[in-house]
Amino acid sequence: MDGYSQKSDSNQPDLNDICDSLIELAFEAGKIIMGALPDTDSTGSKKNSADLVTEYDRAVEEMISRSLKEKYPGFHFHGEETYDPACPLTDAPTFIVDPIDGTVNFVHAFPYACVSLGFAIDRRPCVGVVFNPFSNILYSAIRGKGAFLNREIPLPIKKSKIEPLNGLQDSLIGVEWGSERTGKNWETKVRTFEKLAQNKEDGGAMVRSMRSMGSAALNLCAVAAGTLDLYWEGGCWAWDVCAGWVILEEAGGIIVGGNPGEWEAQVDGRKYLAVRAGSQVSQRSLVEEFWSVMQGQLEY
Repeated sequence: MDGYSQKSDSNQPDLNDICDSLIELAFEAGKIIMGALPDTDSTGSKKNSADLVTEYDRAVEEMISRSLKEKYPGFHFHGEETYDPACPLTDAPTFIVDPIDGTVNFVHAFPYACVSLGFAIDRRPCVGVVFNPFSNILYSAIRGKGAFLNREIPLPIKKSKIEPLNGLQDSLIGVEWGSERTGKNWETKVRTFEKLAQNKEDGGAMVRSMRSMGSAALNLCAVAAGTLDLYWEGGCWAWDVCAGWVILEEAGGIIVGGNPGEWEAQVDGRKYLAVRAGSQVSQRSLVEEFWSVMQGQLEY
């Protein structure tokens, strides 16, 4: 198994201690990330030009893995750069880590990239830490204890006037194109984007607008903060969403599956629909409205 996988000496992990440790590591990772930006000679490619990997991804994950192994030798580790398809996520207490979420942004010095550090038990996200070193913004949450911006400001952010969830026509939605640019999933995304944006007279949802910012973790945190109303994603991985998942839920938001009828999402399910805080009725209504607009199903 990649990482480390001994049985824990304790049946009750100290989530406060884990959160504090992950925050410390996030700041250390931020120093590495901001230490130098890569040039074109220092980048490799996972699949194509839209899915880059850099030496900094590997350096950050190695530092995080080494530190967590020393302090928590009884827990598993599930990281993007050391992922082995033969060793899927299990129910064991597991650190789920993306060293740089938004690698393409990082390569281009577009300031929307982060380190995403999650901890799950029974494949349920329990601790989440997301840190954007470009803006020095930290999101964190412990299940049952709330979510916070920069460790002090409760999420969602209280604005002078926040609109209720009134439906897609009043929503700002996060979407991502992804690195897969052909096939059925691509067609489902593109046709759904078109239907979301299209004028109602032509059969569309006429959403207020859509944003493609390039980081699943930060998109989830934006929904948690209330600055995005909804975020739809297909094709990302557990390390992209684990930390943001618990931050969103502790901020009153919900995550369901990315396809119609998938009310029970899985952290490694690769298809997600996130909705910001609101009444259960309004959240459910927005989910169902979005599903009704989808043009096909995502298959990952």
